Amino acid sequence: MDSAMRQCHFHHGPRALTFLILLNIICTLPDESAAGYNEKKLLHKLLDHYNVLERPVANESDPLQLSFGLTLMQIIDVDEKNQLLITNIWLKLEWNDMNLRWNSSEYGGVKDLRIPPHRLWKPDVLMYNSADEGFDGTYPTNVVVRNNGSCMYVPPGIFKSTCKIDITWFPFDDQRCEMKFGSWTYDGLQLDLQLQDEGGGDISSFITNGEWDLLGVPGKRNEIYYNCCPEPYIDITFVIIIRRRTLYYFFNLIVPCVLIASMAVLGFTLPPDSGEKLSLGVTILLSLTVFLNMVAETMPATSDAVPLLGTYFNCIMFMVASSVVSTILILNYHHRNADTHEMSSWVKVVFLYWLPWVLRMQRPTSTPQKPNCDCSTPQSSSSRPASVGADRKQLQFQDVELKERSSKSLLANVLDIDDDFRHNHRGASTPTPIPAAAFFRTVYRPNEDNGNGGARLHESLVSNHACFSADYELALILKEIRFITDQLRKEDEAADITRDWKFAAMVVDRLCLIIFTLFTIIATLAVLFSAPHIIVS
Repeated sequence: MDSAMRQCHFHHGPRALTFLILLNIICTLPDESAAGYNEKKLLHKLLDHYNVLERPVANESDPLQLSFGLTLMQIIDVDEKNQLLITNIWLKLEWNDMNLRWNSSEYGGVKDLRIPPHRLWKPDVLMYNSADEGFDGTYPTNVVVRNNGSCMYVPPGIFKSTCKIDITWFPFDDQRCEMKFGSWTYDGLQLDLQLQDEGGGDISSFITNGEWDLLGVPGKRNEIYYNCCPEPYIDITFVIIIRRRTLYYFFNLIVPCVLIASMAVLGFTLPPDSGEKLSLGVTILLSLTVFLNMVAETMPATSDAVPLLGTYFNCIMFMVASSVVSTILILNYHHRNADTHEMSSWVKVVFLYWLPWVLRMQRPTSTPQKPNCDCSTPQSSSSRPASVGADRKQLQFQDVELKERSSKSLLANVLDIDDDFRHNHRGASTPTPIPAAAFFRTVYRPNEDNGNGGARLHESLVSNHACFSADYELALILKEIRFITDQLRKEDEAADITRDWKFAAMVVDRLCLIIFTLFTIIATLAVLFSAPHIIVS
């Protein structure tokens, strides 16, 4: 052989050498590789005359028993907006094909075969509530056929099924998504579907989802008689029960909403003079609107139910809007005064007496005024009791003279002189003092008496008293002081009215603070405790 190889190499070159090497390798292969002949022979025997349209039963009147089950691998997505459930599922179909039986001893011990599904009869089991573009989302894997005729078909697939999302308790909700499987053309007398596992779907290999917790996949066999047909139609319905994890929504929606609501409540503690009381409420209202839009974008456009979180947001938004209205009322009360508004009696009773008593609010007491000190000299004080006593006897019968006497005493205090400033020096040359009432009537009302008595009194006063000019100037000063005191009294009254309005605004502010704080706490607790579960995970 070596000489032959050398001759081939000599005559034919490298090609002949390569051919001889490959021939030598093929000749030295083990004999076990020739065992594929039995499988080839078996496939020819089984499939050469096999009809994929024939239902593989011994008697055409007997139904074909089909065992059906599934394995849930993963929940890919729950689309609340479009109400779809996208899952990764492995189906498991088992049936017995009488046309695919053989004696394994006649075919070299071959006990099973892997045959593509398009070469065999396969049950047309589909998911009725499929929303996939191709309707059937399974991948056509090989069918495992055993020598006793049993066929096992396990096609994996991405299933997109319709699911009615109940958003009543969002985000504390549980969803039940059904997946209905059944034959598309065979009725119950031709194909008998049986649930493979009474416990439902297999979830031993389930991959945990970050948004949903899987509670179970129970299954049920349904046999339905329709009005159109006397034959029963059988389906297997699996229910995927999932629970939403609330940790994301709790920290991204509920906690910010509670904080924003607390800011709206704290706005009532802001002084009205700061100028930011109303703008704070409007800003909080806008921020809540943004959060509500975020919730609305994730929810399906349905009118069947209102989500729990949306209800809570609407309550808080109503509270904030009411706080803005209350703030406007508070600012209106705070900036009222005596020139523009008059406080009615019921407002005084409610906001100045009754509500402050209920809210335990007290107005700050005004600083007591010190009594006017007596700055008179000892000499003048000695002559004061007699004149004061005489005037008191006279003023007991005339109220007008009492007012004039009090005004004169006020003038005496202002000018730091005695009450009897007209007769400080009693002597022969001192004119006779003029009675107080007569003097003022002479100065202010010289034409009051139409008779001659008043004119004669006026002439006598003018002619007999040399200090008339000084007394007249003092009377004019007294008149101005009266005008000033009247203005000061009016300003004090207006200031009292303004303080009453400000205190009423303070009372309303405190009342709104208590009411809206209680409303926020009660609404938050009511939402949390009305939910089916409050587990934050």
